[in-house]
Amino acid sequence: MKIVAPLVAAVAASAWASDWLAGAAVAVLMLAWWLVRPTLGPPVLFLALTFQWMQVTLGVFYHGVTGRSLTAITSSDYRPMVMVGLGCVAALAIGLRLGIDLVRRRWPVHHIAAPIVGFNVLLGLYAATVVATGVLQQLAWSYPLFTQAILAASFVQLGVLYLLLRRVIVPTVQWPWVLGILGFEVVMGFTGYFANFREPLILAAVAFAEAFDVRRAQHWALATMVTVALGLTALFWMGIRGELRQDFAEVEMFAESRALRLSRIQDLFSQWRRSMSDGQEALWNVDFLVDRLWVVYYPALAMARVPEVLPHTGGAIVGGALRHITMPRVIFPDKPELVSDSEMVRRYSGVWVAGAERDTSIAFGYAAESYVDFGIPGMFVPVLLWGMFLGVAYQACLVLIHHDEIAVPLVTVVFWLSVYLFERSFVKWMGLTGTMLIYLGGLAFLLDRWLLQQYVFTRVGGAAPHSSAVR
Repeated sequence: MKIVAPLVAAVAASAWASDWLAGAAVAVLMLAWWLVRPTLGPPVLFLALTFQWMQVTLGVFYHGVTGRSLTAITSSDYRPMVMVGLGCVAALAIGLRLGIDLVRRRWPVHHIAAPIVGFNVLLGLYAATVVATGVLQQLAWSYPLFTQAILAASFVQLGVLYLLLRRVIVPTVQWPWVLGILGFEVVMGFTGYFANFREPLILAAVAFAEAFDVRRAQHWALATMVTVALGLTALFWMGIRGELRQDFAEVEMFAESRALRLSRIQDLFSQWRRSMSDGQEALWNVDFLVDRLWVVYYPALAMARVPEVLPHTGGAIVGGALRHITMPRVIFPDKPELVSDSEMVRRYSGVWVAGAERDTSIAFGYAAESYVDFGIPGMFVPVLLWGMFLGVAYQACLVLIHHDEIAVPLVTVVFWLSVYLFERSFVKWMGLTGTMLIYLGGLAFLLDRWLLQQYVFTRVGGAAPHSSAVR
């Protein structure tokens, strides 16, 4: 019976999208879900792999159901790249499971389930981290030797936000708090240069998925709300980001004035809402969003050129990424800056895209890099090995950190940001993951040990915290 449901789902997807590739995509997704199903902690790996899978397959389903054309369909041979992308998602999922099991078989997880702070203190901490994050992000680029450490520290705010959302969602959804927190975060996220509104909604989804009960109407209502909010905010962002970023470049004091940015967002929202009232314009907006999320176009062009036009590199890209991340700038201040991903696109995809000269980087992605390095099937080996490292790191965080309210926010933030993007290059993927594990993981470990010492004193006084051990 366990194999029947995936087969039925794959056949149904193929029929629905009129493409056997859709059925293969569903089969890979169900395999990934089975491999990274959570036995402890949040379903963050489950959701992150799902997002990667969406970036590989979205256009297949969209074109199959609507018949509308997309850039990758009209201007490239996209199908081999979709199959390679699905292979990478599967290899990453297998690696994650192998890494998790490698640690889990040897060391049990002991978690203290008691809250680490009261709700009012948590609210105050959240407010403080919101202010501190803005200051840190301004300072980060003023001190190049410590930029990565400062930026990693700014992710603490996401951990505190997740813990706050978890408190107001699990086990009972407290709607006023959920709507208030998410409303504030989404509005503030739209005032930045990047799509910073996305992470709060994703963190809410992770917190919610941790306790989802199919029998509760309230849970279905929240799932619907978060899904719709993600879709609408993404559509809105794609409609306004060009003009907003132009204002950052051209309008004096725009970057320094949040009030000015909020006013501009209101104007842009009014314009966007009017444009969306036109059915054809709305469809074009959806096409544009799907084109942006379905990130196979440039990798597909590269597959057509390598090795026919350019040879495989034999590991030069992945090797260069490993050398770069093992030379921390604090120790090697003269280490060269990373080359824009656009250079990789230009060379291997044969398209002259915007690059560093316009402060832009067009993503090439780890799958395309691995293909250029090793071809098929060798390209899946580094993906599998990196997945194993991520799996070991994920489970090690749960083993080494004993407080549930420290371990769960840590792995949620670190492994969502580390895993969800299919279009990220190896060097940036490894660098971001390593930075967060060192700085965020180190901070979480120290805080956990300090709290354990407090619990020792509590035990001496006659009280013992509630704890659980899970293998």
